[in-house]
Amino acid sequence: MTRTYNFTVFFERDLDGGYVASVPALPGCHTAGRTLEEAREMAIDAIRCYCASLLKHGGSLPLEDKREQFISYLSVPLELAA
Repeated sequence: MTRTYNFTVFFERDLDGGYVASVPALPGCHTAGRTLEEAREMAIDAIRCYCASLLKHGGSLPLEDKREQFISYLSVPLELAA
């Protein structure tokens, strides 16, 4: 049986020009791609593999609670040495 699950994925530009993807609900689930589309495809594959491993070893799939997620930018004054 196939069921669709939603996962939050963070994509960040890598210093080498590609993209790094991480899945907060799946600790240690990270991947990368040369382009954003490739990183997206790699993230889907990584999520599938991670979840298959969880289920194979008797674990359960995590459910995200969107009420517990916050993304924000902070302005922080810093004193820098002269």
